[in-house]
Amino acid sequence: MDIMFDRATEDDIPQLIRLRLAYMEDDFGPLSENEKSCMEKQLPDYFGRKLGKDLFAFVARDGEKIVSAAFLLIIEMPANPNVPNGFCGELLNVFTRGEYRGKGLATALIKNLIAFAREKGLCRLDLSATDAGYGLYEKLGFKEKKNRYRGMRLTLDTHTGTEGRER
Repeated sequence: MDIMFDRATEDDIPQLIRLRLAYMEDDFGPLSENEKSCMEKQLPDYFGRKLGKDLFAFVARDGEKIVSAAFLLIIEMPANPNVPNGFCGELLNVFTRGEYRGKGLATALIKNLIAFAREKGLCRLDLSATDAGYGLYEKLGFKEKKNRYRGMRLTLDTHTGTEGRER
């Protein structure tokens, strides 16, 4: 196994889409044909517009194949006491293909992502951890958010004909 770490480029979009779909199935279970179709339709345009601008995909490659990824979405918001310069990041889609798990790939990717976030001057990094990933994030210095606000969500019609899944 000859693993190389770098950031994905426009040429990697087809692999990023396949990895995103694999991540979704791993997290949510089997996708309906409608869910898969909607994602396959939206993702090429999304990655084409965002990749390398405010979305960065840190990847591990075995040869030409992307086997692990961690996405960083840079978010700009009005400055506040928690984000004094207005820039923070959200970690998304931390995923390693089954046969490559337990080899430290996600740890290496997230360390690279954290270094990049520091270089970019981000004030903080946020993520939503699964039980499986919690220990990894904690080991890397992430702490549970203390929030005086209660998280709420209104799910709107996504034009998919379904209500959408909740996690």
